[in-house]
Amino acid sequence: MFIVRGGIAWRQLPMEFPPAGTVYAIFTRWSHSGAWQRIGIGGRYRLRVDDRRGRAPGPPVTHPQAVAQRVDVPRSGRGWDGGKRTNGVKRHVAVDVNGLLLAVVVTAASIQDRDAAHRLLTALRGRFSTIRLVWADGAYPGRLPVWAKDALALPMQIIKRIPGATGFHVRPRVWVVERSFA
Repeated sequence: MFIVRGGIAWRQLPMEFPPAGTVYAIFTRWSHSGAWQRIGIGGRYRLRVDDRRGRAPGPPVTHPQAVAQRVDVPRSGRGWDGGKRTNGVKRHVAVDVNGLLLAVVVTAASIQDRDAAHRLLTALRGRFSTIRLVWADGAYPGRLPVWAKDALALPMQIIKRIPGATGFHVRPRVWVVERSFA
């Protein structure tokens, strides 16, 4: 986490850490064994219980975010999002009502939101069979809600923008995802 937070190389870890090779070997072993994912799941469960909610998440909120290109993302993984005027990638996330991450799909920014949402909803259904409803941003219109209900037994409720509103405004449910992105 120190590496991710500080954006430094493994060999630049502070002296308090064991040798960089040892730390990297442990990190790699934990990554391959799924330990990081289990730690995240356990933390999510703990936070939900501390917040007096059930262990299983309730209806998640989904939303895409375009992110400008980064030098560490190969050209083949990037694309142009004409709507946001962004050259880079798109993160499609599903969070619970507390803003805790449930599923993520990263695509080139040129991939349509509704196309990436198929993968996001499939991953969400695979991990959480108890979810009975998904709140979604207005970026996921059309046949996607019908497909989600028929193929995954996962009804979607689209949260649309307020008619006539310009600029940013707080929308019910969707603000939780925006806060998570922030």
